[in-house]
Amino acid sequence: MTGLNRHPAGLPIQEDDAFIARALCDLSAPTLMMSLIHMSGDASLLDGPIKPKACLLNEVQGFFSEAEQAAVRAQALDVIRRYRDNGSLLPPPPTPGTIHRMMNFLAAAEVPESYLPLMLEEMELAGGDARAFEWQAEVPEKQRQRFHVLVIGCGMSGLLAAIRLGQAGIPYTVIEKNPGVGGTWYENRYPGCRVDVGNHFYCYSFEPNNEWSEFFAQQPELKRYFDACATKYGVREHIRFETEVIAARWHEPAGRWAVRVRDQSGHEETLVSNALISAVGQLNRARFPEIPGRERFTGPSMHSSNWRSDVAWRGRRVAVIGTGASAFQIVPTIAPEAAQVTVFQRSAQWMFPNPNYHAKVGPGKKWALQHLPYYARWYRFYLFWPGCDGGLPAMRVDPEWPHPERSVSAANEAARVTFSNYLREQVGDDPALLEKVIPDYVCLGKRTLQDNGSWLAALRRENVELVSEAVSEIREHELCCEDGRSYPADLIVYATGFHANRFLWPMEIQGRGGTSLREQWGDEPSALLGITAPNFPNLFCVYGPGTNLAHAGSIIFHSECQVRYILGCLRALLEGGYKAIECRRKAHDEYNERIQDELSHMVWSHDSIRSSWYRNEKGRVTVLSPWPLRDYWEWTREPKLDDFTLS
Repeated sequence: MTGLNRHPAGLPIQEDDAFIARALCDLSAPTLMMSLIHMSGDASLLDGPIKPKACLLNEVQGFFSEAEQAAVRAQALDVIRRYRDNGSLLPPPPTPGTIHRMMNFLAAAEVPESYLPLMLEEMELAGGDARAFEWQAEVPEKQRQRFHVLVIGCGMSGLLAAIRLGQAGIPYTVIEKNPGVGGTWYENRYPGCRVDVGNHFYCYSFEPNNEWSEFFAQQPELKRYFDACATKYGVREHIRFETEVIAARWHEPAGRWAVRVRDQSGHEETLVSNALISAVGQLNRARFPEIPGRERFTGPSMHSSNWRSDVAWRGRRVAVIGTGASAFQIVPTIAPEAAQVTVFQRSAQWMFPNPNYHAKVGPGKKWALQHLPYYARWYRFYLFWPGCDGGLPAMRVDPEWPHPERSVSAANEAARVTFSNYLREQVGDDPALLEKVIPDYVCLGKRTLQDNGSWLAALRRENVELVSEAVSEIREHELCCEDGRSYPADLIVYATGFHANRFLWPMEIQGRGGTSLREQWGDEPSALLGITAPNFPNLFCVYGPGTNLAHAGSIIFHSECQVRYILGCLRALLEGGYKAIECRRKAHDEYNERIQDELSHMVWSHDSIRSSWYRNEKGRVTVLSPWPLRDYWEWTREPKLDDFTLS
């Protein structure tokens, strides 16, 4: 993949003025201004009259007028021409103070000093890999080669863990149940499947890709990205594909894990490893609704995460059960060619407008990401900052707020009004549909989806019907609802989510003294920083309990934090000559008390939410992180060894 780029200063510019002028039309004008400062050494742009009015998610033009954008491009053409004609040589880099001012300029607000180290690391303005693993003391090669790590899963986080282990020179094996890498982006192949985090941020910080064809790429392109990373970093030869972990047991005398695996032929064997990294994710075990008669349906049926390419849906009557993220993508994609689409909704979804959700990346943008000095890194900042911690206040409960029945704070109320107005504008003169699509719970309380108009436009089609009555029974050729109506169907798609609270299920993990992880966790899984648990030495989770993000960032960012922390634990083992590292009960319990207290004050715990995959059967939130990204990044830079017992 040619877009895997390690040149933050840009490739030499050789194109003529006409080409450059055309390319500039595709760019983010505020981001372009940052690149101009690097090329010219002149930071006076920061004090000029053209400045971003605000920095909002998915809005990359800073609310510049057309005239302001044209003025920036005209100035840019002149600066780029001089830079090109001078041999693409850069002046001295901006000072740290100027870099901070540049951040403030793009953010249209003061970026707190406490966030500077995080943002500088994320941007990698100096080049190189700011999160690369480094040994702090010499560990002999022979000692490292005797230490083996087994990674469960080769999705985004398992692949990341493998890459870092390889860079550290630590032997490892990856067990992957699928025939290929990518996890979510290997398994989910339904029509319209795409990411909902901007692609230029949804990639490893050390492996940016400048060739995305869309701002929110579809599944095949995401899969190709992770395939390319697995090849580039030599991970493939360490993967055992089409193999599942059945069970793992800690052997105290040896200080090792015995891991039972089974391949697709049914052959089982036991592998031994010094450490175990679970990268199985939270959203990979399909959940089906308990509707009587499911087995009676005579037509084909499938879960959205196991889409059957051999099943024809064009020209047929399709029943889609669920209106979550996958249904949001499936229904608008199949509606134009299906005979009828009946969508069964358990609860409506809050959504926010994103006009770029299906937009293509122009050729000028791709050229700029490769050639304009630091444009790609500042563009990543521009995507990251509004999706960092700015949305957290709207999700925190204000105990003094006088309208707790409809919102949790003034900021949350403002979001409710904005999102409600968007729904009204999209639905138009259809009060019956509007009543169905306005949620009856507080805004931001569940996963908030994004829409470019395609979802509500699909629901307004003549061949699409949104049903808000619960399905009470499935018969041979139809679905029956509680109001007595029935809906004929040729095909059923279950867009009903996953067993998000059943971490590491269905594996049986036994730790010190035969302790069962499943029994220890029960319905409320918990881990220190979502990574380690007492009684389970040398066991680490990536994307574990309490680490899913519903307020900010991307899972890739969070996984990079967690993998760095895990490698820090392994470094402590090897450099100290230890064989086991185990989270102390006191550290774990204190952290769990803090996170549960914090979650109880967040919108996700509001009484108006009757069902959500964020919560367990008792209504407690166990999968989400309530922490500001800056805090979690700081806590995971290095493990606090006082939180562990090393033996």
